Amino acid sequence: MKENSTSHRLLSLDTLRGFDMFWISGGEDIFAVLAKVTGWSWAVLIAHQLTHPDWNGFRAYDLIFPTFLFMAGVSTPFSLGSRLEKGVPASDLIRKVIQRGLILVFLGVIYNNGIFHTEWHNMRYPSVLGRIGLAGMFAQIIYLYTGKTSRWIWFAGLLLGYWAFMMYFPVPGCEAGLMTMECNPASYFDRMILPGRLHLKIHDPEGLVSTIPAIATGLMGIFSGEILRTDPTKLSQNKKVLYLIAGGVVSLIISQLWDIVFPINKNLWTSSFVLCAGGCSVLLLAFFYWIVDVLNYRRWTFFFVVIGMNSIVIYMVGRYIDFEYTAEALFGGLLDFFPEPVQAVGGVLAFIGVQWAFMYLLWRNKLFLKV
Repeated sequence: MKENSTSHRLLSLDTLRGFDMFWISGGEDIFAVLAKVTGWSWAVLIAHQLTHPDWNGFRAYDLIFPTFLFMAGVSTPFSLGSRLEKGVPASDLIRKVIQRGLILVFLGVIYNNGIFHTEWHNMRYPSVLGRIGLAGMFAQIIYLYTGKTSRWIWFAGLLLGYWAFMMYFPVPGCEAGLMTMECNPASYFDRMILPGRLHLKIHDPEGLVSTIPAIATGLMGIFSGEILRTDPTKLSQNKKVLYLIAGGVVSLIISQLWDIVFPINKNLWTSSFVLCAGGCSVLLLAFFYWIVDVLNYRRWTFFFVVIGMNSIVIYMVGRYIDFEYTAEALFGGLLDFFPEPVQAVGGVLAFIGVQWAFMYLLWRNKLFLKV
């Protein structure tokens, strides 16, 4: 991934990706434990934000998944755009795009079910990686075969079309526009067409139908990546930051207005959720880009870069390697000398440290899982 014609890697993107993945690899546990053992109001507030709402609404923890998909979109103008400019036809790139999407779907199935470990009828096929793979794939296909204006038409069409479908498609036995778990059209179609089991029996938060608006999340990343990749002689770095901030703020305002009639809901990936999460992701990207690539404050980024450059590994590896056991074996005896609150917090920090050390070994030996 190159910025313009130089070989300089967009460090802010790797840093943001690592920051994003940090929270699901133990970061949220720090505040959950702090809130439990201290009762500090600020820790309780942050710990609450690092949980999901039951249905409608938005908390900080809801941002992790869409931001990862958003960043896949940001990298697209750098990875695919540079090749298109070199004269590589879209038909030569489409194979890699589809291959990557399907591999992520396959990895998601393995993450959920193991390999030949679960009976076919009990397998869960939708997944976080599957949504990233499919939504990112279709967003990249749109990028390859359409111009800038057409991409915005696709973006608006996906959001408005999904809103109309969810509001007006009549689910049998339910009132049209009813957005409950039982009665919404997305869950209804998932129950009919998806094999195996759904995560919540009657609903899957990574279902097939709600993957369609997630394509718009990928497109928001592509729009942001196009801004960042613009030639500095045409658009300065500071103006790029301002453009991103303006886009993020506008997106958040529209999401809050739309929320009145089409609730912000991560489970259904509603159009208002796309704009809310996307707006936050754009603002995060603007902040990281300004700090890291504009102001050139980089020493602090190393911790997150080690995670961000192997983001799929850090997501999957906890399923198969017992880092908690290793952390207890290495640090549990030492922590026994401290009071219980210190043991609890120290245990979480040890768990994160062991994971990071594993990721550092991969980084040091240049072992990266590239899909």
